[in-house]
Formats: sequence, C-alpha cells, structure tokens
Amino acid sequence: MKEKQKVISYKEIRENEELQLLIENGNSVLKVLGFTEHSRRHAAKVADRAGRILKELGYGKHEIELAKIAGYMHDIGNSVNRHDHAHTGAVLAYGILKDLGMPFKDVLTVTTAIGNHDEATGTAVDVVSAALILADKTDVRRNRVQNLVIANFDIHDRVNYAALSSVLDVDKEKKNIRMTLELDDSMCSVMDYFEIFMNRMIMCRRAAEVFDCQFKLVANGNKLC
Repeated sequence: MKEKQKVISYKEIRENEELQLLIENGNSVLKVLGFTEHSRRHAAKVADRAGRILKELGYGKHEIELAKIAGYMHDIGNSVNRHDHAHTGAVLAYGILKDLGMPFKDVLTVTTAIGNHDEATGTAVDVVSAALILADKTDVRRNRVQNLVIANFDIHDRVNYAALSSVLDVDKEKKNIRMTLELDDSMCSVMDYFEIFMNRMIMCRRAAEVFDCQFKLVANGNKLC
C-alpha cells in the first residue's frame, strides 16, 4: 500500500534546523566573499513577500504556501558555493522536501522555482517562480550590507546602503506591480541603481508578465520602467 504523503507547511520549513543551518552557513560564506546579507532574515522577507504577492493577486492558499516555502529555501545553495547556487539549492531542496514527505508534485514546483530564481540562468515559468523572483529581486535595503567599512564598499554595497526605503505594491485591478525606491543620492545615483540591477529588473518585468501585469520601477520619484 502506497504511503500517504503529508502536507508540509511553511511554519514547519521555517523551523527546520537543517534548513536554518544551510541558510546561515551560506550567509557566512557570502560575508567572507563580500556579498550582501542572505541570512534567515532575507529568507523570511522573501517568503513573506512572495506569499503576499500571490495573495493580493487572488491565488489560493496552496500556491501561497508553496511560494513561501520556495522563498525561504531559495538561497540554500550558497552553503555549497555562490556559483550556480540556484541549481545547487534546487537539488538540495529536492532531497530535503522528499525526505520530509512533501507530495512529489509540490516538490517539483518548489525546486523549479528555486532553480530558476537567479537572473544569470533562470526565468519565471509559473506563478510560484514568478512570485519568488519578484520577492527576491526587490529586497533592497541598507541593512543587507555586511561590509561595515564604507570606504571599502563596492557598487553593490553602495546601492544597497543607499536604499532608504523599498516598497513593493501589487494592484490587481490595474494589473501593476510597482517597486518604489527612495535612494540616498549621496551614496549612489538612480542611474547607478538601474545599471547594476538592470538584469534583475528585466527578470522582474518578465515575472510580472506571468500574472498578466506590468512591472514598474520608481526611484526618487523617477519612473525608470
């Protein structure tokens, strides 16, 4: 008789010790390499935002829960290596979720989203992956900078440190998903932001199209896309 598969909740994923260690070890690796914060704080913010995107667009509880799970787990591949971390993370997630007893169809949905979240190799292929991409690429904030010496900032540090506020709004009726940024232009210009994150914004535009929406970016009152 086939063993019954169980529903895995986001709460269970967030409390899983193995995943917590993978995320924090990955963040430790990235800190040494000079990257911005990819800790459990980032994971939780991406999870909550991905879930909110789907909720505000009218999707059901199951899709919302899968988006939150994918959001929390999306960066576990950094624990192995930053290079190809999306694909490594998808493989790690596949084994972990199968061992937890998640239904195979849901495992595939989550791992596909994780494997496609990086702008170098991925793209939105369904609503869960689209929500993950939008949530991840719009988490821009000053406290993600782990390098405490401003004189040693690279352009990515300057852009994140310059982000005084970042808000993502979803308007189902107008079919708009809008990111509104307030940047400290003494640290970086609006064009610096657009230059560094152009590929991410293009990825967000394509993710928004999965929902038949337009992605809009407004920085310091200027509409960039």
